[in-house]
Amino acid sequence: CTSILVGKKASYDGSTMIARTEDSQSGDFTPKQFIVVNPEDQPRHYKSVLSSFEIDLPDNPMRYTSVPDALRKDGIWGEAGINEANVAMSETETITTNARVLGADPLVESGVGEEDMLTLVLPYVRTAREGAKRLGAILEEYGTYESNGVAISDVDEIWWLETVGGHHWIARRVPDDAYV
Repeated sequence: CTSILVGKKASYDGSTMIARTEDSQSGDFTPKQFIVVNPEDQPRHYKSVLSSFEIDLPDNPMRYTSVPDALRKDGIWGEAGINEANVAMSETETITTNARVLGADPLVESGVGEEDMLTLVLPYVRTAREGAKRLGAILEEYGTYESNGVAISDVDEIWWLETVGGHHWIARRVPDDAYV
């Protein structure tokens, strides 16, 4: 996949923008569905379909949109969405790490995957910075079984977060006058 991040001073109208394409190893098109998730429809206990990861979720979710795979054989795969506080998130940029990092912090087979992140973060955050911190805290506690890049934006900021090992992550604010 390929992500594009545009700071508010790098856009024509002062908007922050995040976007992502979806690549497929097979070249097949994966149909998507646009859905609105109301607070009463957000699970209070989440269980991943692809790993044994489980977590209880807060009782105060916000309404948000999501663009999951239309066929959900591998879990929810929210992929991208925007919540009622105007925080947007795109979560499925596959990245790689290296053997030295994985030797110090191996991936966690029962950890969080890209198919889980939007559901765990977007309904509960009011800023992009808060989204990066929430996802980072989940990664530190539960780990991840893969390396990913995640874009989170609000009307003022864009944050890019990468999972670089099983429990280690790094996040950086995209400068307002930059595009990545």
